[in-house]
Amino acid sequence: MAGRNVKTKSSMPLEKFIERKNESFNEKTTRAEPRAPPPQFSLPLNVAFYLCLLSHVLAAAFAPIQDCDEVFNYWEPLHYLNHGYGLQTWEYSPEFAIRSWFYIVIHAIPAKLGHLLGRSKSFEFYFLRTLLAIVCAATETRLFSAISRTLNPRIGIIYFIIVAFSPGIFYASVAYLPSTFAMYTSNLGLAAFMDWRSGPKTAQGVMWFGIGAIVGWPFSGILVAPFVFEEIVICLFTGQGYDTFRRFLDGTVRSLIALALQTAVDIFFYHDFVVVPVRLVLYNVLSGSDRGPNIFGTEPWHFYSRNLLLNFNVWYLLAIAMGPMLFLQYAFRSQATTKQTLLRTVIMITPFYIWMTIFTLQPHKEERFMYPAYPFLALNAAIGFHMILTFLGSANPKELVGRIPVQLKLAVALLTLVLSINVGLLRTIGTVTAYRAPLQVYRSLEAPGMARPGETVCLGKEWYRFPSSHFLPNGTRAKFIKSDFSGLLPGEFNEAKTGFGVFAGTWLVPAGMNDLNEEDPGKYVDIAHCTYLVDLYMPGSQSTESEPHYLMDDKTWKKISCAPFLDASRTSLLARTIWIPNLPIVPKTYQRQWGEYCLLRRR
Repeated sequence: MAGRNVKTKSSMPLEKFIERKNESFNEKTTRAEPRAPPPQFSLPLNVAFYLCLLSHVLAAAFAPIQDCDEVFNYWEPLHYLNHGYGLQTWEYSPEFAIRSWFYIVIHAIPAKLGHLLGRSKSFEFYFLRTLLAIVCAATETRLFSAISRTLNPRIGIIYFIIVAFSPGIFYASVAYLPSTFAMYTSNLGLAAFMDWRSGPKTAQGVMWFGIGAIVGWPFSGILVAPFVFEEIVICLFTGQGYDTFRRFLDGTVRSLIALALQTAVDIFFYHDFVVVPVRLVLYNVLSGSDRGPNIFGTEPWHFYSRNLLLNFNVWYLLAIAMGPMLFLQYAFRSQATTKQTLLRTVIMITPFYIWMTIFTLQPHKEERFMYPAYPFLALNAAIGFHMILTFLGSANPKELVGRIPVQLKLAVALLTLVLSINVGLLRTIGTVTAYRAPLQVYRSLEAPGMARPGETVCLGKEWYRFPSSHFLPNGTRAKFIKSDFSGLLPGEFNEAKTGFGVFAGTWLVPAGMNDLNEEDPGKYVDIAHCTYLVDLYMPGSQSTESEPHYLMDDKTWKKISCAPFLDASRTSLLARTIWIPNLPIVPKTYQRQWGEYCLLRRR
């Protein structure tokens, strides 16, 4: 008899279990209240898409490039494929081959279309950025739809507010980086695992996380782990092991197809058998103390907390607090949380904690490393704010919160939303207006009669703000001059053609490359060979032998185009954090101080 009872429990239909899981999430907002909940407002999908798209298109048009890795490891190889020349980092040398050409190719094709449609290479740059904005908005809308239908429409609205108005999403949405690609696939993978209304979408979820890890960033694959665990728990509960295995196998095979395509493309370009995701993981994990990411700089443990607080303000705090809040609700308001809801919520909020833990422990930290986890941060924060609103919405006179006037509770909720949105917008406007100068001054080279083929634009201390060769006219090359920087700068792709086939620069081994970040003097040219020079002058800054104030040398250089650039050393913390207009009524202490970012031409 006992065995028969166990069998009955373990053979519960999977569809029934899924139905309970999906329905139980909303139960926590209704079970504690005897009366029916008011109708939930839901934002139409087309409205959500177009509003997200508007935010991301603005980013495509105005957002400065935040990371030189985006330029030298992705925009420059793309420029080489589409225009025959470009700057090459050591990662693309066949000796090391830790960057995949497949990721470049899938972007180079639409970028080439943009080049054919426009009349300048900068149009190609913005065309591709706009396509990235469309893709990002589409994946966010897919996740918004899944959240609204599966969890709660209010959670969906909060999620939408976060992705539409947060500075972090503003910059990540159009960054040409593998971590941004992994963010797109995180949106799709999370939506697949979340929305089981028409049956399990395990294969689809595994596929999206797999593609994000293979084509994008290998480390993003860890984000699927909680959902795999959930599937195994369901398998043990329902006894449907074969179906679970089949779905896992289906998703794995789809991912391996992507890996096969990537490997085939990389073999074509490198002329060697390379599995780039494996090479990249081995380099980052097993390189040793004299190699690996740490030689490019380390940051304290609180780097990501400070960064996410700037880019997501109160939403980051809610995302971090979501776990403790769920524990407190289950401990003290257990009638509002079923076991199915608890399991489902824990699974969905865990990826963000896993990601934060792993990358906080890594000495080398970059803002872009957080991009794949942004969808989970937004989801955690949305669920957390939903829980707070549900708690505040209680009208039970036996509870303290039930005796607080409704108008006061509504004011607190609205004030939180309004402050978050406005702080996010001020942060975005502040960073765009402060650091957009490089995208502005290079555009002047497109004017008629400016740069001619064979002329050079030299980069000294401003090498890491170079927005890519897409902003240089055809035949005009970027060159490096010696500055105080003593690491390894990019070289140039080999442009050999006759006898070497197409794209010879992808498989011919360049000179002067190493994975130790050791300086190569061969990367520099004499300043006498520079037609143009880009430099930044900050009032009061000290010049050095390798970094003189070129802007002050009027006898040698003529200013062609200049734009203001924020002087962070002389600007207060508040003015660096958010946009503050330079108005007479603003105390000088809180006004932003400026330097001058200029394109110079040799007289």
